[in-house]
Amino acid sequence: MFVGHYGVYTHGLPGSIVLSFIFGGIVALFTPGNRWATALLVAAASFSHWILDLVVHKPDLPLYDNTAKVGFGLWQHVVLSFPLELLVLGLGAWLYTRTIKFAGAKGLYVFWGFVSFLAVMQVYANFGPPPSSPQGMAVIALAFYAVLALLAAWVERFAVVAAGR
Repeated sequence: MFVGHYGVYTHGLPGSIVLSFIFGGIVALFTPGNRWATALLVAAASFSHWILDLVVHKPDLPLYDNTAKVGFGLWQHVVLSFPLELLVLGLGAWLYTRTIKFAGAKGLYVFWGFVSFLAVMQVYANFGPPPSSPQGMAVIALAFYAVLALLAAWVERFAVVAAGR
């Protein structure tokens, strides 16, 4: 799954911890308010990716120096993982709409379009053809992340924090 030794830094436990704190620190630098709380909250949210990877990956997540690899392999059981992924997506969308209101109906349509895009991508990831090569996978992933970031920014243009929250 990993190209070369770089997976140790991106998906290994120590690398994930370090990257989470770096990301938390960067976000805290650009956020007003309690920067320590912001840094810790963002670091925890970022590190949750490793926890979720532990559940879904086969044993390929290194605990240390590309050794002692762990993973529970839920992705190997699509009959369980696919509905669970859609459930988590739906739960996340519901939680988001509990704290955010949208400036007009167009914002609501943009948000649900975004959620629909994510659901379609889950269908493609689970049932679409496999990438032709690791390089093809990289291109697809980068394109997906770029579109995802643009759509998320578009959704945020319409988002307003709900009163009283």
